[in-house]
Amino acid sequence: MDIEYLLFLQNFRNSINDALTPFMEMISLFAVTYLVIVPAFIYWCVDKKSGLYTLASYNVCVSVNAVIKLTACVYRPWIRDSRILPAGDAVTTATGYSFPSGHTTTATPIYGGMAVRAWKKLRWISVLCMICIALTGFSRNYLGVHTPQDVLVGLTLGVLTLFGMSALFRYIAKHPEKENIFLAAGVVLGTAALFYITLKPYPMDYVDGNLLVDPQKMMKDGYGDVGMMMAFCIGRFIEKTWVKYEPRLTKTNLAAGLVGAVLTFFVIDTVKTPLRELLGLHWGSLAANAVIMLFITAVWPAVMKAVTKDREIPAGTEV
Repeated sequence: MDIEYLLFLQNFRNSINDALTPFMEMISLFAVTYLVIVPAFIYWCVDKKSGLYTLASYNVCVSVNAVIKLTACVYRPWIRDSRILPAGDAVTTATGYSFPSGHTTTATPIYGGMAVRAWKKLRWISVLCMICIALTGFSRNYLGVHTPQDVLVGLTLGVLTLFGMSALFRYIAKHPEKENIFLAAGVVLGTAALFYITLKPYPMDYVDGNLLVDPQKMMKDGYGDVGMMMAFCIGRFIEKTWVKYEPRLTKTNLAAGLVGAVLTFFVIDTVKTPLRELLGLHWGSLAANAVIMLFITAVWPAVMKAVTKDREIPAGTEV
């Protein structure tokens, strides 16, 4: 049934000469590449608590997704059925195994985290974010790189993560002295996850003497996602212990936040290739994602605190 649905979408794509394919590719690419810049800007300039909640939900969700994906080892639709022909350049961005959808487990906690925080005051933003979640999930089906169950499980995982992190943040608000325990647990669990995905057995299926799917290539995203979560925990500890940054609603701070967004864009675009060449595919992916998350959570807040001089009422600084 899932393959038939993808074939239906494939026939529709062909009937309109791939008119919607560039849009769907853009929706997908933005979610897993640059979307994280939005909660980073919120964290720097608008509401520290909301930014942290969204970033924490995102990091936990993609890490759990990576472990599930490398445990289930479900092959992509076009490997399961040769009739599936993914659209455009979707195959090059569809790295790793298929289940659950990594794009959906990225979009749901980020768009969803912003939707949760904006619901009372800016409901139209919440509605827009929910539409973006649906579009991102659907784009993975439309492009032929994920089955409906891949997307639905990814969506469910994202929603459960949002609820779980909301409960955790409420607990930490009442017991701030316990936060370091959770941050340390994140690093320990991340280390355990790296050992697990490295040492566990993987399917080694051959067709005509050729390995159908190389597990070593499939592990790249897992290393990157888990490393990013660990870097978030370390960055948060550095920021709360030594930086102690508080966002302020000033023109200077907003300008510094925009500069940070541009620099984050630059870091995302430039750091991955040289680190992978230097450290290898797995550890290079981990290092690249760790650099991005450390920049967001600790480095740029420290820079902003040092260079901004305005003093207005801090906005949303509690955790």
